[in-house]
Amino acid sequence: MRKFNLKEKAAERMKNPEAAAPEEKPETERAECPVPGFSVVSRTDVGRVRRSNQDALIIGGGVAGVADGMGGHNGGEIASGETRDGILRELSGKTPDRQALREAVEKINLEIWDRQEKDASLTGMGTTLTLLWPSESEMLVAQVGDSRAYLIRDGQVRQVTKDHSLVGDMVRRGVLTEEQAACHPMRNYITRAVGTEDTIEADLFTEERKAGDRWLVCSDGLYSMISRGALEELVRKENAEEAADALLQAALEGGGRDNITLILMTDEEGPVRTGEPEEPEQTEETEKTEKPEKTADHADNPDREEAEA
Repeated sequence: MRKFNLKEKAAERMKNPEAAAPEEKPETERAECPVPGFSVVSRTDVGRVRRSNQDALIIGGGVAGVADGMGGHNGGEIASGETRDGILRELSGKTPDRQALREAVEKINLEIWDRQEKDASLTGMGTTLTLLWPSESEMLVAQVGDSRAYLIRDGQVRQVTKDHSLVGDMVRRGVLTEEQAACHPMRNYITRAVGTEDTIEADLFTEERKAGDRWLVCSDGLYSMISRGALEELVRKENAEEAADALLQAALEGGGRDNITLILMTDEEGPVRTGEPEEPEQTEETEKTEKPEKTADHADNPDREEAEA
């Protein structure tokens, strides 16, 4: 689904409705590049409505993640592609570290912001970013926007990241249930994205590694098209290739109204050190309180809605 900038006029947005999809679309792409200690399976597909795929897979150099671009014309594709390239460039050869990851995201954010400031045709472009960067003992997770990371451990599925969206904030405050949020009329409004402001603050999480853990990173084109129950059932399939194919097919059958991108990453080794805690601790870098901020519109909607929340 399209995402909207909270500060753009709805009337302006309606001047540019999404165009119909062309008769032909690229086949599902598959990208596999080992992350040390992990097996990696990925899928990305344009879906059944969009004209182009503005999602970007980030796999290589010890990291794996998804960037879901937004913005008019080709802005979303540029934003997600530059974020992918920037992450691989900035983290290449580095040891997993919270500060290094924070600085990389901030630098890439400023590069994308500067580019759209200099090119009016790219005004409003931005991208989500959800990234996994494993160390020998922990998984470091970075989050901006509403792409998600799930941890599947001992048969239990848990969403690690927190959506930067209006409905996500309302769910956390107890205003909406997850079921209500799934059909809320403002479910497509996100509150944070890479490149839409000159500064950015990414949420950073850490999880203790455990052998056999499976991680799912995906754009909203996956989880918004299927129920939470279906996602949990399919992602637990023993064979990761079959699980990835089943998830993609379910999202397409659910409507395929957005680009669909996912990564399944299985921890083959677990932590190097001995003595794993029974209850892995989760920490978050940023403050818990969020407020609606300036965001950007997805793919084929170059006009962006802005309204002070």
